[in-house]
Amino acid sequence: MHNFITRSTGTAAVAAGLVLAACGSAAAHVTVDAPGAAQGKYTVATFKVPTESETAATTALRVAVPNLKSVRTEPMPGWTAKVERNDKGEAVAVAWTADPGNPGVGPGQFQRFVLSLGPLPAQDTVNFPATQTYSDGKVVAWDQPSTGGAEPEHPAPSITLGADGGDAGGDHRVASGATSVAETDTVARWLGGIGLALGLFAAALGLGLVFRSRRS
Repeated sequence: MHNFITRSTGTAAVAAGLVLAACGSAAAHVTVDAPGAAQGKYTVATFKVPTESETAATTALRVAVPNLKSVRTEPMPGWTAKVERNDKGEAVAVAWTADPGNPGVGPGQFQRFVLSLGPLPAQDTVNFPATQTYSDGKVVAWDQPSTGGAEPEHPAPSITLGADGGDAGGDHRVASGATSVAETDTVARWLGGIGLALGLFAAALGLGLVFRSRRS
């Protein structure tokens, strides 16, 4: 009986741990969201950049864009933004750098970087390969495409585009605007709650079996 209780409790605890670990892993990626983005149209894309390091801050971000006619940055106190262009005048990337005296995005924090851009290309999905630089010199490239199978270790931020003029799906995973951020956070809280519920269920099951054993 004791072994059965131990196995039941352990199984539920492992399941809860896996759910919570999955939530933490997904939240740690550099992601982008652009509600209503559609082919041939303009949109506002918000990049959510969490600092994964426990000892260093994020001090720079560079995001590649697919040769767009128009890219505009949102003013950010303490940061300098630069739009990089090719010889045709098309925007190919945007780089943000923390100003002197700005410590950057510290451990346990995240920052939103917002762009107005377009017209978007006539394709279903747009990737935005990103490079995140830390204060200790470490550089992390978020540039691996998702293939529909297992998620890569460092997926490139991406958005799914609706048909020309139609509704568009949001993001490959995450963040632009308070509404989408709230939805993402709500999902994370639900998943975390499921993990907690599994742990409580396991504890209750164990206590119930103990009482039954004593009565018998």
